[in-house]
Amino acid sequence: MNNKKLYRSMAEKKLCGVCGGLAEYFDIDPTLVRILWVIFTLMGGAGLLAYIICAVIMPQQNQLPNP
Repeated sequence: MNNKKLYRSMAEKKLCGVCGGLAEYFDIDPTLVRILWVIFTLMGGAGLLAYIICAVIMPQQNQLPNP
């Protein structure tokens, strides 16, 4: 059973840790996620709104309940 949790990273944090958390969840490089997010934002602006929503909804890494 997979116990992965999606959270905002405290270790790979530039602004709010959303891209770092996504990178840790999918086990990819955080820089790649950041580049893709910037491209997504430049192609219509929805990336900025999505980032803000994720920053509000996703819990921080240290706020997760202990299993």
